[in-house]
Amino acid sequence: MTAAFASSPMSTMPANADASAPQLITLAGGCFWCLEGVYEQVQGVLSVQSGYANGQVDDPSYEQVCAGTTGHAEVVQLRFDPAQVSLRELLEIFFVIHDPTTLNRQGNDVGTQYRSGIYVNDEAQLPVCREVLAEVRQATDKPVVTELQPLKRYWPAEDYHQHYFANHPEQGYCAYVVAPKVEKFRRSFTRLVRG
Repeated sequence: MTAAFASSPMSTMPANADASAPQLITLAGGCFWCLEGVYEQVQGVLSVQSGYANGQVDDPSYEQVCAGTTGHAEVVQLRFDPAQVSLRELLEIFFVIHDPTTLNRQGNDVGTQYRSGIYVNDEAQLPVCREVLAEVRQATDKPVVTELQPLKRYWPAEDYHQHYFANHPEQGYCAYVVAPKVEKFRRSFTRLVRG
């Protein structure tokens, strides 16, 4: 194990873990409502939790994170069944539903909390993540700013953020920002849409 993983409290999956057991991956791609709205519709994703990752403040509030001073990224933590959906497929969805070339920004959401990032829970996930990132870099003519790091610190977001799109589809941000991303996923990954 690398030093980063050896010291990480979130590196919970042992190297000899059953490859068919549920896995975790944590992704940052702008507002967590957008990612959550999409991944809750992906076949093989067992749970999606909005939260805050890799910042310096314990158990931050949404207001603290939005201030941009805590170092956290808004993220979703996905628990998935690799027999139904692969890490590669989850990452391919990720790179279709957000722009990995805008630094600390997705649309009108601006700040370090909206950065693009992949936070791995296990060192064994790194080769797939690096491979997909390399393919994305080769396919675009702009620099890709997605960071790839171990998940060092994770805190669940407040209850009212969980399942936000499912609970508030008519809310303005959901209707005009989240819904088009969900529709893009459904068009681009028909096979992976939950039945």
